[in-house]
Parts: sequence; structure tokens; C-alpha cells
Amino acid sequence: MGIFESILLTIATAATPLLIAAIGELVVERSGVLNLGVEGMMVMGAVCGFAGASLSGSPWIGLVAGVAAGAVFSQLFAVLTLSIATNQVATGLSLTLLGLGLSGMIGEPFVGEAGSKLPNLFIPGLSELPLVGRLIFGQDPIFYLSVILTVGTAWFLFRTRTGLTLRSIGDNPASAHTLGIPVIRYRYLAVLFGGACAGLAGAHLSLVYTPQWVENMTAGRGWIALALVVFASWRPARVAAGAYLFGGVTIGQIHAQALGFGIPSQFLSALPYLATVVVLVMMSRNKRLMMVNTPASLGRPFVPDR
Repeated sequence: MGIFESILLTIATAATPLLIAAIGELVVERSGVLNLGVEGMMVMGAVCGFAGASLSGSPWIGLVAGVAAGAVFSQLFAVLTLSIATNQVATGLSLTLLGLGLSGMIGEPFVGEAGSKLPNLFIPGLSELPLVGRLIFGQDPIFYLSVILTVGTAWFLFRTRTGLTLRSIGDNPASAHTLGIPVIRYRYLAVLFGGACAGLAGAHLSLVYTPQWVENMTAGRGWIALALVVFASWRPARVAAGAYLFGGVTIGQIHAQALGFGIPSQFLSALPYLATVVVLVMMSRNKRLMMVNTPASLGRPFVPDR
């Protein structure tokens, strides 16, 4: 029972950054913007989160620094794609490369330093319950925040007038602009939210998952988060299910290596990314599902005065 509980805890920890980054990107794509810079924003959140915690001695300050780094990077993306109307795919890829390089430069003085970990929140009495105690009542604060973000995003998108407006912008920005809706302002805010979530996901990696700084420590998680949004057909509840599925695959390959299965370790390490490819291929075969939920203007620039 203790081993099973430990596996569930590690799956939840591995899934949390994927879930947060994917929820942020889901909101961005629902507004019609395709942000491929999630990986770069995550790694900037990771390095700035660790640097903030190391310099201040407080992981909470590091958490704020990580969120701020992701938000600032996202606004650079927003200025380029929304105000200047650059190509969203090329801009996102460029920002990912910039983030990977800049994070390596910023994080060089912190390589090998001991990090400060965010403390887990324990509820007396409930945390001692068998199996579910630590899993539900003894997690780190970012885990609970990921749950709140998922539920809040689902409520916002499908139960509020503003969420309906955001989704209408993602489907037809020209019609929304004709009705007097400030399309660019909505998209700026959506990109800001997505960047802050990516920064928070990165900070989770350096302050909770592995409390240290290692160059390129996101290891492709930003790309998996992007795939999760498509896998979930732009629905928050499905994003959560997908994040825990991929978290389980990630942890499963680690335990498989530890148990010494006769499978090359390189293949086991590639399993999360192989699963990403398989899921995307399966989703692409369901044309009807993709057409129904995909924002119609996804990736298309919109300039109001044209």
C-alpha cells in the first residue's frame, strides 16, 4: 500500500506542471492565438523561480518570480503577434529558442546550488488517512492551484458571458470586432494568462518537482502541454485527464528502469514523447471531433483596421 501511495504521489507531482501549462495554452488557443513558445516560457519560469528563491531565501518569492517571468515573456509574444501581426508559429518557435538560451545564461551561476522547496500543506487528521491522505490532503500548494485553475477555467469558458465572448473571438474575430468587442485586448489578456501559467508550471519544476536548477530542465514538457490541448479537444476536464495519463507514463518508465526490465533505458525515456505522437495520430483520425472543437481562427492573425 505504501509503494502504491508513493507512485500515486509521484504521478500527481509529474502531472501538475503539464496540467497548468496546458490549461494556460487552452485559454490562449480558445482566443484564436497559437502560442508555440510554451516551452520557452516554462524554462524561463523555472530559472527565474529558482533564482528568486535562491537570492531571497524564500520559495514563495521564487514562485512569484517564475510566474512574472512567464508573463513577461508572453507579452513579448503578444506584442509581436497581436500588435505587429508577425507569424504566430515562427514567433513562438523563436521565443522558445530564446528562452532556452537565455535561461542557460541566467541559470549558470545557480548550477549545483541546493534549492529551497515549497512546503507541502498537511491537514491534521486527514493527511494520515490511508492511501488518499497524503494524495489529497498533503500535497504542495501548486497542486491545489492546478485543480482550482482547471475548475475555474471550465467555469469561465462555458458558464460566463466573458468566456463565451472569448470563444467567439477564437471562432470569428472579424464578426466580434464588428459587434464592438475589443478583440486585441481579449487576446492580450488570454496570452498573459497562458504565459503566467507556463511560468508557474516552470517554477513547479525547480521549486517542487526537482528543487534545483539544471539547464533545459523542462525537457520538452512545454511541447507535451501543447499536444495535451489537442488531445483534450480544447476541453479543460479532458486536459486534466490527459495530464495525469502522461504523468503516469512518465513515472511508469522511471519505475520500469528501476525494476531492471530488459528494455533499453533510452526507449523507456522516450515513452512519454512516443505516447504524445500516438495520441496525436489517433486524434487526427477523428475529423468530426477536431472540426467541432477547434477554434476556427486558430493561428490566423487579425488586424482590426484591415
